[in-house]
Amino acid sequence: MSGWLAALNSLADTGTDAVLVTVLEVKGSTPREAGAKMVVTSDKIFDTVGGGHLELKAIELARALLRQQPVPAEPAVHRFSLGPSLGQCCGGEATLLLEAVLPPTFHIALFGAGHVGKALIKLLGDLPCRVTWIDPREAIFPEAVPANVAPVVSEEPEAEIDALPAGSFVLVMTHSHPLDQRILEAALKRGDFRYVGLIGSATKRARFLKRLAARGLSETELSRLTCPIGVEGAGGKLPAEIAIAVAAQLLQLRDAEATRLHPPLTLLRGGAG
Repeated sequence: MSGWLAALNSLADTGTDAVLVTVLEVKGSTPREAGAKMVVTSDKIFDTVGGGHLELKAIELARALLRQQPVPAEPAVHRFSLGPSLGQCCGGEATLLLEAVLPPTFHIALFGAGHVGKALIKLLGDLPCRVTWIDPREAIFPEAVPANVAPVVSEEPEAEIDALPAGSFVLVMTHSHPLDQRILEAALKRGDFRYVGLIGSATKRARFLKRLAARGLSETELSRLTCPIGVEGAGGKLPAEIAIAVAAQLLQLRDAEATRLHPPLTLLRGGAG
């Protein structure tokens, strides 16, 4: 695997923003041929588009792109004459394409590596998302997990809540009700997650709400809890069936949020005056 491609795969796994720089077109004498690529992050460079002042300029433009908030999704094209003004004497011309490569913003924190958790991971591994999979029992994790899943062994899983990015989808399905409660208390208090779900029945929901209220959580904080989880009417009690219903609910919520932020265009038709 080439350096730039391996870098993109590695950066995607770690959730790092990057810019892919491609030599789009060349005329005359240039350091690299058309198609040469380089990956630039805020502090690293992978591969090369030829070195010299052309590459320095490309890195400068790429990092300026990454500093913008939000990072523009549209690719940018820059043309350079490789003469004295750029400090190079090739005499040719190079056109560079700069494309932001951003990791998925769909982040899921799954607490619990039991049967349902394992079934859900199989589904999430094929989706454009990043998953933090947390459990205190190291031996319960499978030997191999999908590339977009990061297992975390933690003796205090509730402490991992602080490190999760805002907007995460949090799923709680551990082997212990007291542990579930501690995780939920931390998650509901944060208030910046898009979803906090607890596996279980309506009876379990009522029991947990009572316990959490006794711990001092407000009505607003308690209203953030989703329990039972999964799309209504999916049915089934097998781990795979539950996992399908939960994954479908997460996708519904993800797509609803995307539609809210980027509503479809509406064609306006003029009527007779």
